[in-house]
Amino acid sequence: MRASAFVRSAFSRCSGCVGSVLGIPQAVTRRRALVEADSGQAFVEFALLLPIVMLIVVGLMEFGMMLNSRNAVEFASRDGSIIAAEGGNTVGTDCVVLDKVERDIVSPARNIRVQTINIYWSDRNGDQIGNNANTYTRSGSTTCNFGGGISLTVPYTLTVGNYLEGVRCDVLAGCGGAHTGLDTIGVKVTYQHRWITSVVQQTGTITFTIGSATRMEPQQ
Repeated sequence: MRASAFVRSAFSRCSGCVGSVLGIPQAVTRRRALVEADSGQAFVEFALLLPIVMLIVVGLMEFGMMLNSRNAVEFASRDGSIIAAEGGNTVGTDCVVLDKVERDIVSPARNIRVQTINIYWSDRNGDQIGNNANTYTRSGSTTCNFGGGISLTVPYTLTVGNYLEGVRCDVLAGCGGAHTGLDTIGVKVTYQHRWITSVVQQTGTITFTIGSATRMEPQQ
């Protein structure tokens, strides 16, 4: 009887405190409620941050692909200027240069996205001198014959021809006129990069032009 009276007295003093009298059940219930609340909050935060995280990932991927394409074009223009410097005023040099640029632009870049290639007379700073340039557009085709049944066809068409092979100076002492010494010849590639993901494609394309210049190798 005394035990029963003690329990009733405890309940009357702490209404709704069964867990406090009996021990564990109420503490477990509270802990479970806290865990569920934290889980729900974490899910909401993740849902809010997910679009931002995805945007950053897509941006990094697109930037990496664009940078790789740009590096490929830069390498191709440098390679092309070296070939042009070695070729000097040899007829057909431009075809060899165009073919080299074409083969140097590899994945993730694509050579079909080359817009134009300029082969030009350059100053020491790599800038074009006057209008002395050959402009090739990536359309149609051009065939160069080297004699002995050897020829080379490239998918480019000459649209502006103001710096043909025959006028280039590869003589150390100069070739007269404005060509007082060896020419410095440059190759400039204009490339149109297209974004990969459909979201970024809505912004259009990006076009960049990269050039490189090399002093001609003396032939005499």
